[in-house]
Formats: sequence, structure tokens, C-alpha cells
Amino acid sequence: MSGLQRNMIFGAVLTTAFVLAILGVITPMFFEPTVPTKAGYAIAVQEEAGGSEAPAPPPDWGTVLKTADVSAGQAKTQVCQSCHIFAASGANNIGPGLYGVLGRKPGTHPGFAYSPAMIAFGAKTPVWDYQHIYDFIAGPQKYIDGTKMTFIGMKDSQDRINIIAYLHTLGSNLPIPPPNPKAAAKPAAAPVGGTEPASPSNSASPSNSAAGK
Repeated sequence: MSGLQRNMIFGAVLTTAFVLAILGVITPMFFEPTVPTKAGYAIAVQEEAGGSEAPAPPPDWGTVLKTADVSAGQAKTQVCQSCHIFAASGANNIGPGLYGVLGRKPGTHPGFAYSPAMIAFGAKTPVWDYQHIYDFIAGPQKYIDGTKMTFIGMKDSQDRINIIAYLHTLGSNLPIPPPNPKAAAKPAAAPVGGTEPASPSNSASPSNSAAGK
């Protein structure tokens, strides 16, 4: 290889390196990377509509409990059994035992360490009546802010009615009230920040609470 050929090859290498260096400086000036404001990746979540809708009226418990499907309610409690025990032993699990919960004073089941929010709720709520449980299991965190129960909630109203009808068969001392369709026609007040709404007249709270049952 002659000296001229070596110089031509060397010149070509230098020219290529020079061009690459120029491109490395000029290209970012035209194509600046977009830096995300937050690390990670976005996941699109469809927001629930109807946030400003008026709450549905409470059920007429004297009517709906007599026609509820107890077997369907028991089947729906399968999702609850990872945290709760429904047996007559009253044993606790991640959550308190639920045998006899209807008619029991909130936050009082023996052996379970309740959250301060549930204890405060129990201090002003005589018993778990039909309406309180109906509203609570629709969205526990929304109904009692600070409760340990992180379940997202049972949104279907008939499913909740069926579950309550099933709970009524589990050692409950809460009587079924007489039908009262006029009370059911009144809109229910939505709880704010765990504030207890007024219990409807057809919730049938017993005269003495079954605290600690």
C-alpha cells in the first residue's frame, strides 16, 4: 500500500469521525427529548360518572327482607370470607367475626382490635341495623373514614339486601320491621367524612344493644 493510499484512508476516517461528531451536536438541537414530570407510566382509568347524583332512597326493610334471596346473599359473602368468619363460634380473622353482627354495637366484638374510627362510630351508633350495614358495605372507607376495612364495596343494592337477609339468619336479634313504603320514598342523606346519617325509621333497632355478642 503506497503512502498516498494510506493518507486517503486516514483522511476518510477523520472525515467520518468529524461528521459523526457534528451530527451528535446538531441533532439534539432539533430533537429535544421530552422529560416526564413524574416517573413511571400512566394508566388510563375511566372515572365513574354521576358524582353529583342524589343518593337513592333507603330500602323499605319490612318489604325487601321478606322477598330477598338468602341463598344469593350467602353466595355473595364468598368474597368476604378471606377476611371474615361467619360461623357461630364468632371467631375473628383479619376482620371481626360476623355471626350475630346484625343488632351488635359497632366496634365491640370481643378479641378484635378495632380502628379508632370504628370505635368512635360505635360510640354514637347503638347497633349495626339494616341501614347502617347496607350503607357501610357499599363503600366502607367512604362511610367510615379511617376504618381498617379496605374492601372497595358492594355497589349493587339488591346484592347488599340479599347479604343482609343472609346475615339476619346468623344469630341476629334484630326484628324485621313492618312495611313502611313512605319511609323508603324519602331520599337518604349521604355521609360526609364518616359522619353518621340519621337512621331511617324502619331500621328496627332493638331497645337494648347486643354489644359484645
